[in-house]
Amino acid sequence: MSWLEKLLPPKIAKTDPNERRQVPEGLWIKCPSCETVLYKTDLEHNQNVCPTCGHHHRIGARARLDAFLDAEGRYEIGQEVLPVDALKFKDSRRYPERLKEALENTGETDALIVMGGAVHSINLVVACFEFDFMGGSMGSVVGERFVRGVETAIEQKVPFVCFTATGGARMQEGLLSLMQMAKTNAALTRLAKKGLPYISVLTDPTMGGVSAGFAFVGDIVIAEPRALIGFAGPRVIESTVRVTLPEGFQRAEFLQTKGAVDLISDRRQLRKTIASSLAMLQRQPADAVE
Repeated sequence: MSWLEKLLPPKIAKTDPNERRQVPEGLWIKCPSCETVLYKTDLEHNQNVCPTCGHHHRIGARARLDAFLDAEGRYEIGQEVLPVDALKFKDSRRYPERLKEALENTGETDALIVMGGAVHSINLVVACFEFDFMGGSMGSVVGERFVRGVETAIEQKVPFVCFTATGGARMQEGLLSLMQMAKTNAALTRLAKKGLPYISVLTDPTMGGVSAGFAFVGDIVIAEPRALIGFAGPRVIESTVRVTLPEGFQRAEFLQTKGAVDLISDRRQLRKTIASSLAMLQRQPADAVE
């Protein structure tokens, strides 16, 4: 070491040029709409809505319910109902193997979570789809949990709300999955006869048997901005009818212009929007949601 290095020691320690620094993965997310690089924690604190362009990223069912419901008084409904391989179905893999993988990836036992609770102190029952569980597909468990949620709402004389995020019916359950369309709509008919509100919230994506079943029969149908909503996907439709679809086809804004969606609400405003809507449907004082 020279006399100069002794007098002025380096402030930055020397590093091995061959050593590569390890950067933790998953800390940053690029917005698919505006391509802004976002810090994942900040995005989650903003309910997975891009602060730059307002793009609504997909969000898990538990995270959505945590943000939507009041903190006190929550309870889960129908969690004891579990899927079975009644048809012994096998495509490229066996159905139980797919269920096990979905459980490991999401921590959920099926694609629908139903909870009782309150929003701005208005008691209700809410169902929410977990899209990461086999594409949010509707099988027998989804139908049964949905119906139990509606029956709980009828017993307690409270509104029912459903957040949809699904690819449609579950092919591994064949006809059993299609029967859930009739089963869930029959339950909603009983809810309507009791004069209790049903609000349907369509999120990205809402497709297939769910959109053809109970997604559009709400007293109020709300959609998140730019949510993909329809029965078959745009590419399937284009290849079938051999016509170029208009810009924004099957997006929430397009469906609103056609009268299929009542209103579009930012995710961060959904608590207030739904509470206000329920107050109106139940003819409660307006200050109940302030």
